[in-house]
Amino acid sequence: MVIFLIILALGIGLLIFMLSEAHRTYVEERTIHLSTFPENQQPLHLFFISDIHKRTVSSKLLGKIPGEVDFVIIGGDLLEGGVPLLRARQNIQKLKTLGPVYFVWGNNDYEVSQMQLKQMLKDEGVIALKNEHVIAVSKHGTTCNFAGVDDLSEGEMNLKRAVSSIEPEQLTILLSHNPDVIYYVDEESKVDLILSGHTHGGQIRLFNFGMYELGGLKEKRQIPLFVSNGYGTTSLPLRLQARAQTHYITLKRKE
Repeated sequence: MVIFLIILALGIGLLIFMLSEAHRTYVEERTIHLSTFPENQQPLHLFFISDIHKRTVSSKLLGKIPGEVDFVIIGGDLLEGGVPLLRARQNIQKLKTLGPVYFVWGNNDYEVSQMQLKQMLKDEGVIALKNEHVIAVSKHGTTCNFAGVDDLSEGEMNLKRAVSSIEPEQLTILLSHNPDVIYYVDEESKVDLILSGHTHGGQIRLFNFGMYELGGLKEKRQIPLFVSNGYGTTSLPLRLQARAQTHYITLKRKE
């Protein structure tokens, strides 16, 4: 009986811990040096958030951002089926206070009315990228291309269209919800950095093993790939050894 109670207490304690990890409010500071970053231009400061799902972007989260933000990047899964569109709109409105917002579709974004989602993004002035790119200029005059592709599983991803007409010497950041886009990228894609989410870092890991590897900066096919563990959760609102996170990313030239 005593052993059973101990096991029960440990199980409840672990459950509470996993629940708290899933609702963590954390901003990771990250500096990424790129050899292709334009010379004599100011660093770019990005706030990157992916996989919001059911969560709310709180004032507490925004208060943890350590500096000015040039651009806000939403890496897909802004919401999912059952999440009120009003909540997603309110999240967007909070993020807009930081700077211009760019968005790419994730697989769960297809669980809601596309007509309503597209209209909401348009109304809020969000730059939604679906197999296309735009030129962005920071308040300090630093220029880059944001190229965004549709989701690999639920959308119609077309990387070639997204990067068409981009000049090779221009800094290009590819936004893709699913990091497997890396397997479609080649030299002709002219991509300098990829920002992705989707994997949740495995979300629940045991002894450092999970369905997916932890997020972070990786070098694959000679291209920097940054993958976020994500802000929200999918299925169970629990995390273990893959904490919820958002990112304050500074891009600089690699000397």
